[in-house]
Amino acid sequence: MRPFALLLCLMAVSLAAHAGEPTRFVERALELHGATYRYRVFLPDGWTAKRAWPVVLFLHGSGERGRNNRAQLGQGLPPWLAEHGTGFPAVVVIPQAPSGSRWNGAIEQMALKALDDSIGEWHGDRQRLYLTGLSMGGYGAWQIALDHPGMFAAAAIVCGGIRHPNDHADLRVQGIPATAGDPYAWLAAHLGTLPVWIFHGALDDVVPPEESRRMHAALQARGAEVRYTEFAGVRHASWQAAYATQALWPWMFAHQLPAR
Repeated sequence: MRPFALLLCLMAVSLAAHAGEPTRFVERALELHGATYRYRVFLPDGWTAKRAWPVVLFLHGSGERGRNNRAQLGQGLPPWLAEHGTGFPAVVVIPQAPSGSRWNGAIEQMALKALDDSIGEWHGDRQRLYLTGLSMGGYGAWQIALDHPGMFAAAAIVCGGIRHPNDHADLRVQGIPATAGDPYAWLAAHLGTLPVWIFHGALDDVVPPEESRRMHAALQARGAEVRYTEFAGVRHASWQAAYATQALWPWMFAHQLPAR
């Protein structure tokens, strides 16, 4: 086979192998503590370096962990963007947590470094940073909101929680003192002024909806800006309805941090 023909064949194989992959989810990598982590970034239509862009950090659930930099596109916000992302006005950072990890410690640092690197590369606006996550990523979103108050302009947390659900004893928000009589009230008191929209399925048998109900009540008691949507008849996979909620994105992007 002639070299040019061979090249065409190789290109065809490569294109076939990547068929169906959203072209707007670009691949990136970072180094942290001697390890390499790969992540994706969704780029909105018409992205240009001539303006600053809102940036959303999305944290996936436990089933999307790994090292392939593809599984985290499988549930929640990325599939919604792949189908409905035309006209979406923000950059979205989509890190992937390694197998067996949670969104805390070094993996939390990795997610925030992916966010910071993306802000630099894609001209992100630090007054318009937004946080969202589902299931394990919902726990991670509460964790990051606690650890970095004042960083995000608003958050959407889907089927997450504070204390460990069922038999997942290691899945919980860290840093809440054991002496805290009410961990939900304690967390609400340490989130600053972060506006939050919480989503949960009423029949969730993985993360009890009581986790979100109690967090909503605790934030309400402090006079925080908080919304809660509970989907009747929905089990754990409430992220499909959550990210399709028409009012979510106008609500989220209406918030902006004050200039520093």
